[in-house]
Amino acid sequence: MKEATGEANMTVVTIILIAAIVAIATPIVTSMMKNTQAKSECMNAGGYCQDNGQCSIQGLSCKGQ
Repeated sequence: MKEATGEANMTVVTIILIAAIVAIATPIVTSMMKNTQAKSECMNAGGYCQDNGQCSIQGLSCKGQ
């Protein structure tokens, strides 16, 4: 019986750790996707991203906000 209880506790700990990792990683990945989309929109319009985060074409940005 003790072994079954230990396995159940490990399962709960594993599920909590996976949920914590997903909660931390989701905003990071979302931010990276938005930045990549903004940069590609700038480049598809014929511009380039400057060091200050602005696109060389007016009205576009290289930072996904």
